[in-house]
Amino acid sequence: MMKKKTLLTYVVLHIMLMIYSMSGICSKMASGQSFLSPKFILFYGLVIFLLGFYAIAWQQIIKILPLTTAYANRAVTVIWGAVWGFFIFHEKIHINKIIGILLVFLGVVIYALFDKDNTEQNDSSTDSSRPDNASVKEKRDSL
Repeated sequence: MMKKKTLLTYVVLHIMLMIYSMSGICSKMASGQSFLSPKFILFYGLVIFLLGFYAIAWQQIIKILPLTTAYANRAVTVIWGAVWGFFIFHEKIHINKIIGILLVFLGVVIYALFDKDNTEQNDSSTDSSRPDNASVKEKRDSL
């Protein structure tokens, strides 16, 4: 069974990825404005802000989750892109896009299920080759 902390980490990861995908919205909105107009600067500023937020949040997530797990979950931004395109830009979603979205979602779910099995195996065995945070801090403080 998935621990509450791990579940919360995944929820936070997916909220963060949803926010990250919003940078694409702002980027598309900026592209429709005159260069250096107030609206262009506003939308481009939002892109920079959202990407900055994402960079900081991403660093926090990969402290908790393995990089491969976090990176595999980034594929959901394809789904968010389709959602934003449909609702905000009134883009059509054809059957090929739906099939692609389902394949991406299925891939993330399959990866998460296999990764969960590997994570549980790794948690049950102690890895003495990987230093814990306390020993890393001690070494850094001694320098």
